[in-house]
Amino acid sequence: MAPSRESRRSSDDSCKYSRSNSRLDLPISAATTTETASRPQNASSASSLSSLNSHAHEPNWPREWRAYMCLLGCFFLMFNSWGLVNAYGTFASYYVGHSLRNSDQLELNLIGSTQSFLVLLFSAPAGRLLDAGHFRVVIGTGAVLVPLGMFMLSLAHPRDENALGNYATIWATQGFLVGLGMACYFVSSSQVAATWFPNRKGLAVGFVACGASIAGVVYPTMTRYLIVSLGFATAVRLVATLVLLTSIFSFIFSSPNPAHSHPKPTSYFAVKTWIDKEAFHNKAFLWFTAAVAFMFFGFYPVFFNLEEWAAVSGYGTRDGSVVPLHIAESTNKPLQTFWLLTIMNGASTVGRLTMAAFSDKTGQLNMHIVSQIVSSLLIFVLWTLAGSTAAAIAFCVLFGIFSGAVIGLPPASMANILSCTYDTPETKALAHSKLGSWTGMMYTMAAIPSLVGPVIVGHLVTQYSTYVTAQVWSGAMLLLSALCMLMSRWNLPCVDGEHVWTKMLRTIGKGSKADRWSEKMSTGNETASEADYSTTVRGISQATTRVPSTSVSQKVSSEKFAKLEPTPEQPERMV
Repeated sequence: MAPSRESRRSSDDSCKYSRSNSRLDLPISAATTTETASRPQNASSASSLSSLNSHAHEPNWPREWRAYMCLLGCFFLMFNSWGLVNAYGTFASYYVGHSLRNSDQLELNLIGSTQSFLVLLFSAPAGRLLDAGHFRVVIGTGAVLVPLGMFMLSLAHPRDENALGNYATIWATQGFLVGLGMACYFVSSSQVAATWFPNRKGLAVGFVACGASIAGVVYPTMTRYLIVSLGFATAVRLVATLVLLTSIFSFIFSSPNPAHSHPKPTSYFAVKTWIDKEAFHNKAFLWFTAAVAFMFFGFYPVFFNLEEWAAVSGYGTRDGSVVPLHIAESTNKPLQTFWLLTIMNGASTVGRLTMAAFSDKTGQLNMHIVSQIVSSLLIFVLWTLAGSTAAAIAFCVLFGIFSGAVIGLPPASMANILSCTYDTPETKALAHSKLGSWTGMMYTMAAIPSLVGPVIVGHLVTQYSTYVTAQVWSGAMLLLSALCMLMSRWNLPCVDGEHVWTKMLRTIGKGSKADRWSEKMSTGNETASEADYSTTVRGISQATTRVPSTSVSQKVSSEKFAKLEPTPEQPERMV
């Protein structure tokens, strides 16, 4: 029997009430999208569905030349942000033997960790400004600060290689000023490129991430040979010139897809403009943010201390002397230590690109978990037991491959979490609009660990006069990060919409219980207990494929649908 006119009116009113009060709409309720500002409010669902359909029909590879010029520009953004951080080990190796030879390892690590701290600290505001469409301001600020900081370093450093430098001025230029500019580059690199490649985000972000590893090959090699032939000051000026030229290219061509929407906040002074509270109700986001924090606790101490470890262990040579640790005698013809860092960064390029390509098929978060576990095992087993130059090179190659995915996949993994969270036609557009803010918040929360981790390792090395402390610390932090990633994956649905725990219940013989719970989740059965229903509401942000629908269907009559209107005692259901 067809529903009466009164039943249909009640049904329509219930749908409107539910949509207007949905928690998913709260974070953007005060925003206006530049492309839809002239459209009526009730057209937002149609706009989201249109955006989803356009992504579904887009080719895997864009046909516009601007997409690939933007990809190259974003590559250079990463080249001049984390690429310079990856190359800091070569600068530290020069400082410890020359201008900062009286400084201990803690102070030397502080310069590099200040860079990474500032990059991560300002990721959230930079990401939000990018979401609002201010990409020119963000990238332009970085294009001024990063080259300026490098040029100022050449002036702050003494010309005589035997003269002592002023630690404060070196930290202020290379650590603080360059770090502020890097913060404008980092989030921009992955977020802007992703707008052109909606169906190949993993590979696009992986290509952009290769900028950091390739810079880790170019900058150490370039700096090393230029210092030998021209001196430190001239070498740094030439490096700054390369930074300036690539930054200009990025400023010109790194612009997002014009079809990408940019929600503009009504007020930049409101807290909700900079912090998306919806993210803190998402367990997968919280666990993954904790994983990234632990990762930065232990990741960069490997790069910052690799050259000094090789020098004092007799597996590498460099100019200058080190103060607190005794350099072992070597009999196996060691190579220059900067080559170890170069090899590690070169191998990282392979890992960033190949694993990012496979992650589009296996799932970005799944690939991230595997690479994280393997990286921690390589530190525990191969690095601690390395007893020759050949073993040191083997560690650099293998760790470089897997660590490339570790450091390069977080933005793609966050996009994976968002796509699993907002996977309905009405909410799919939110997954794209929130990528910058969620990624930025994730990195900002990892800022303190990125600052403290290398400093702690530097203190441990100075206190105990052994790099075993650095190895154990880094391996333990990466392993804890992998465990947190596993918990994040636990709270996300699989490809078929089921959670891992549902499959486990069915596997261990509790299939009927899993089926009953899955049926409750998919049909919105009102006979479910209050506790089960509240758990369902809390799990919506992790498994939107199981969100109870309030639309009229063959399974829900119009009379039953009218009863679904939210009341003060019962949380509203999301459409």
